Amino acid sequence: MTMQSYRWLSLLLSLALVRTAVGAEATVVVYASEDQVFSEPILRDFERDTGIRVKAVYDTEETKGTGVMNRLLAEKNNPQADVYWANEPIRAEVLKQRGVSAPYRSPNGEGIPKVFKDPEGYWTGFSARARVFIVHHKARLKPQSLAAYTDPKWAGKGVIANPLFGTTATHVAALFTLWGDERTKGFMDALKRNGTKISTSNGESADLVAAGEFEFSLVDSDDAVNRMRQGKPVEMICPDQGEGEPGCLILPNAVVPIRGAPHPEAARKLVDYLLSPDTERKLAFADCAQIPLHPGVETPPDVPKLDQLRTMPVDYGVVARKLQAIQPWLKRW
Repeated sequence: MTMQSYRWLSLLLSLALVRTAVGAEATVVVYASEDQVFSEPILRDFERDTGIRVKAVYDTEETKGTGVMNRLLAEKNNPQADVYWANEPIRAEVLKQRGVSAPYRSPNGEGIPKVFKDPEGYWTGFSARARVFIVHHKARLKPQSLAAYTDPKWAGKGVIANPLFGTTATHVAALFTLWGDERTKGFMDALKRNGTKISTSNGESADLVAAGEFEFSLVDSDDAVNRMRQGKPVEMICPDQGEGEPGCLILPNAVVPIRGAPHPEAARKLVDYLLSPDTERKLAFADCAQIPLHPGVETPPDVPKLDQLRTMPVDYGVVARKLQAIQPWLKRW
């Protein structure tokens, strides 16, 4: 082989390696707990806007967020995902505590209040749900506080999702961190004695209230907004908004970069995209009706505004640890 031929061959091999590297990096693998019907359009927009191909793995309705998280834990020593889109921050905290996530401070996270971000950058919140009351129009009294669940005036009129699972479990864990063990256990026991029905999910609770079988329930804000948009005879009330009251719990989505991700540069671009005000605007106008965390983002009139709410002061890392600690008690309860 002549020297010139050798140089041409070397150049062709170099170009092939560059194309291979670029092609590999022009892909991002995301595991998503946010409902596919809401997360997939955002990921498709990211593909269109950046040219980066998205490979997405979604949780099913049956796994309710635990499926892809358990997969991330199993893959810790051989990560396959680049980014995890969690539908609340507690799972993001578990992944941080188990050494699965990696720190990254996105420039698009700058306008998001620090309470909704991990202080070390292992996850950043965006597009939140609030824990609110859905109340039937027939209710003569409108509950304004979680204390309604234990008030004899509402005996047998309230319903709540099973506190072993989902955002209700997170809410109970938050109360444990806010009120302490003794007061929260007393509240839960009084709730049961007051004839509160336990449903299978927030969605079932919202449907029971919409059908007039119960007067009120604590649900996620999207559950209430969806029934209102369907023309059901219900309204939404944000609880505990008075002076000295704890406020309503805010549960943001959380985007989590994965340690040892196969496509780190593409992962950072996806994180930046999810944390943008434009993504929050899209999720506010979607049927998930999520609350933007960036100030000044346009929302429809039926989506609450963060700056108009008294919010519950919580540390999501502390709540995550408490949620794991109270599981045996909740099962006995």
